[in-house]
Amino acid sequence: MKKNIPLLIVAALTLLSGCGLYKSYRPATSVPDNLYRDEHTGTDTSSIGHLDWQELFTDSQLQILINEGLENNTDLRTAHLRVKEAEATLLSSRLSYLPALMLNPQGTLSSFDGAKPAKSYQLAASASWELDIFGKQTNTKRGAEAALEQSKSYKQAVRTQLIATIANSYYTLLLLDKQLAISERTAAIWKENVNAMRALKKAGLRDEAAVSQAEANYLSVEASLLTLRQQINATENSLSTLLGKVPQTINRSNLDKQVFPQKISTGIPLELLKNRPDVQQAEYSLAQAFYSVNEARSAFYPNITLSGSAGWTNSGGGFITNPGALLLQAIGSLTQPLFNKGTNIARLKITKAQQEEAALAFRQSLLNAGSEVNNALTQWQTARERILLGNKQIKSLETALKSTRLLMEHGDFTYLEVLTAQQSLLQAELTVVSDRFDEIQGVINLYHSLGGGIE
Repeated sequence: MKKNIPLLIVAALTLLSGCGLYKSYRPATSVPDNLYRDEHTGTDTSSIGHLDWQELFTDSQLQILINEGLENNTDLRTAHLRVKEAEATLLSSRLSYLPALMLNPQGTLSSFDGAKPAKSYQLAASASWELDIFGKQTNTKRGAEAALEQSKSYKQAVRTQLIATIANSYYTLLLLDKQLAISERTAAIWKENVNAMRALKKAGLRDEAAVSQAEANYLSVEASLLTLRQQINATENSLSTLLGKVPQTINRSNLDKQVFPQKISTGIPLELLKNRPDVQQAEYSLAQAFYSVNEARSAFYPNITLSGSAGWTNSGGGFITNPGALLLQAIGSLTQPLFNKGTNIARLKITKAQQEEAALAFRQSLLNAGSEVNNALTQWQTARERILLGNKQIKSLETALKSTRLLMEHGDFTYLEVLTAQQSLLQAELTVVSDRFDEIQGVINLYHSLGGGIE
C-alpha cells in the first residue's frame, strides 16, 4: 500500500489540475475584424505610436514642458505609488509560501495558601505552514502579479495621457496666439473701415446707419480680442497645473514653426494589445478575475496546515522541575469545508460574474481604441485636405485684394471695397489656422490612441 501512495498523490494533483485550479490565464491573441474600419486597415507594422515623444514633438519649448510634467505631475506620481502598493502586495503573496515563525516565551508565578511561590517558564518558538496543495496561494500570487501589471499599465496610461494633454494645451496656446495676431490685424482694418465710413458720411455718400454698423463690427472684433486673451490666460493656468506649478506665463514658440510627419501609419490593429496601456489594464483586470475564480474554487477543498513548536520549559506534565527540559511538539491539521452557509458557493458565483464583466470591459476597451484610432486618423486627413483648399482660397483672395487695390487706384473702386477684401482674406487665414490646429490635434490624438509615449 505504501508503494501506491506516490501514485495516488500524482493522480490527485492531475485531477486537481484538470479542474482548473492551477491553470494560467492565456493572454488575448486576436482583435475584432476591421477594428480601424476597412479603409484604414493595412499590413504595415510600423506605427506613429512606436515613436518616442521627443521624435514627434520636436519643439524645444514643448519638450521642456513635457519633461517638467513627467517629473512633477501629481497624477503620475500617484500612479507610481500605486505600483509600489501592488509590489508590496505581491511580495506578501510570495512570502505566504513560507512558514510563519513566532517566538512565544511564557513565565508564571504561582502560590497556594501562602506557600513559597513556584516559578515556571517556557522558552519556545513555533512555526506553522499551510501547504498549497489545492492552489489557493498560487492563484492569490498570480492575481497579485496581474494586479501589479495592471497598476503599471495604469501608470503608463496616465503617462501617455499626460504627454498628449500637455502637447494639446501647448498647441492650443500657439493657436490662440495666432488667432490673436490675426484678430488684431482685423481690428485695425475695421477701425480703418469706421474712419472711412465717417469720411464718406461727411461727403454725403453714406448715412448714419452704415457708420453705426461699421462701429458695431469693430466693437465685436475688440470684444473677441478680450475673449482670446482670457482664453490664453486660462490655458496657461491649466497647463501650469498639469506641470505641478503655480499659474504663470508659458514660454512658447509659434504655430508656423511646428513640423510633423507628412505620412502617418497606424500599424496593425493587433498591436493595440501591447501598445495601448488602457487595453493592457483591462486585460490584466480580466486576468485578476480569472485567478479570483480559481481561488474561489480552491475554497471547496481542504486546508492542510503543519505546525510545531520547540524550546525549553521547567514545567512538564504539571510538575515544576529545574533545570528545564526540551519541549517538542508537532501538529498536522486538515480543515474540510462541509457547510459554510453558502458562502463559498456565493463567492464562486460572484467571481464568475466579475470575470464575465471583466471580459466585456476588455472587449469594449478594444472597440473604444479602434474607434479612437479611426476618429484621429480621419481628423488628421480631413484637416489636411481642408488646409489645401484653404490655402487655395487665400491665394485667390490675395489676388482679389491686389486687383481691388489696382482698381481703386485706376478705376471706380473705393477704399471701402479694399477693406472688405482685406477682411475676407483675414477670415480665410483664421480658418486655415484653425484647420492647422485641427491637423495637429489629429496627430496628437492618433499618437495617444496608438499607445504612444510609453516608457
